[in-house]
This record gives sequence, C-alpha cells and structure tokens, in this order.
Amino acid sequence: MARLPRLTVPGYPHHVIQRGNNRQAIFTSAQDRERLLALLAENAVKFGVAVHAYVLMDNHFHLLATPGTAEGLPQMMQALGRRYVRYFNDSQGRSGTLWEGRYRSTLIQTERYLLACMAYIDLNPVRAGLVAEPRDYAWSSHGHYVGLRTDRLITPHPLYWALGNTPFAREAAYADLVQAGLARDQQEALTRSVLGGWALGETAFVADLQKRTDRRVSKGMAGRPVLKKKQE
Repeated sequence: MARLPRLTVPGYPHHVIQRGNNRQAIFTSAQDRERLLALLAENAVKFGVAVHAYVLMDNHFHLLATPGTAEGLPQMMQALGRRYVRYFNDSQGRSGTLWEGRYRSTLIQTERYLLACMAYIDLNPVRAGLVAEPRDYAWSSHGHYVGLRTDRLITPHPLYWALGNTPFAREAAYADLVQAGLARDQQEALTRSVLGGWALGETAFVADLQKRTDRRVSKGMAGRPVLKKKQE
C-alpha cells in the first residue's frame, strides 16, 4: 500500500523528528551540531518557517515549527537534510546516506499540545540519561526559554508569551512547566503521533482539520476523505 504524503498545513505547529540511518550518530562534535543549527536557521528564514523549539540528540533531532506555506516545511527539511549530509560526509570522509529515511512529522493542536510538546522536546536528554536537568543540556532551545542564553533561531509562539507579563515571569513559568514533566499518556501520545504521522488533538480539532486538507489526518478515518462539494 502506498504511504500517505506527509500531513502539512500552514499556520499550525508541526512536531518533526529526523533520525540517523540504523540509529547511527549524526553528530560527532560540537561543530557538527553548530553547523546543523546554522543551516536550520538559514533555511527557516528562506522558506518561511517559524522554529519554536528543538533538541539535537546523538542520533536524531526534534523540531517544533509552524510553516507559513504548505510547502515551507518540506522545502526547509529537504534543503537542511541535503546540505547537512554533504557537509557531514565531506568532514568524515564518508559517502552514502545519513538519514533513516524521510523525516517524520505530525500536526498538533496548539492549545492542548504545544507547550506539552515543547516540554517533551526539552526532556529528551533527561529521558536519555544525558543530563539531570534540561537546563544542563546545551543543544536544545530550553536555555533560550529559561533565560540562560539568547537563541536567534527561535521564534517563541504566542502561547509562550502568554505565560507571563515580563521576561522573568515567562521564564519562571516555563521552567516550572517543564520541571513538572509530562503525564505518561501525554508523552505516549506525542511519540505515537510523530512516528505515525497522524494529527494530535481533540476530536473537534481533528474533524475541523480534515476539512482543510485532502490528506487523511486520523488513523481512525478509514477510506478516502469526503470530497468537498463544488459551489453551484
């Protein structure tokens, strides 16, 4: 059975994961990570994608981003992937593929899952046992949101701005949110959705989203989507 195209709808936040082939390392040094972030920043601007959060692990990376156009996210990821592989192969004296395959992504309901997805991304290094606290990991956007550094790649989402009336209040509120962690069902839902490519949100949100795309958005919606009637 032919695989579905990726679900990409402009104006909605998308959770993205790209893995190394056979789970191999995609970074060997700080320079490698800096190179990928520089390419990400360049292509996010070029293709009109707002990057809200990221984490670079040893063999994969996560992004949370909102594209401004239907093609913005795929174009950004394609350009990023090709240029980073070229850089990595040249620097390592290797050839061939680096990625597991095409990147995986899902579209999430903003009000219900955006801040939870940011915390999920920030907590990746903690779950992997690399650090005790998200603030101890250099290669994520967490430091930007809790006031440890300024990251020009990041475009905070309005939900983050709503956490407080001052920078200190927002930083403290966000730090508390991440410190509280995620419920198991939230964590599992975020993992399943990004790996499966199905939209994540409440029933009404998913139903409304289906009206905006011909691509099936939920695993439970079997068969082809209902075609929109032409205006008489």
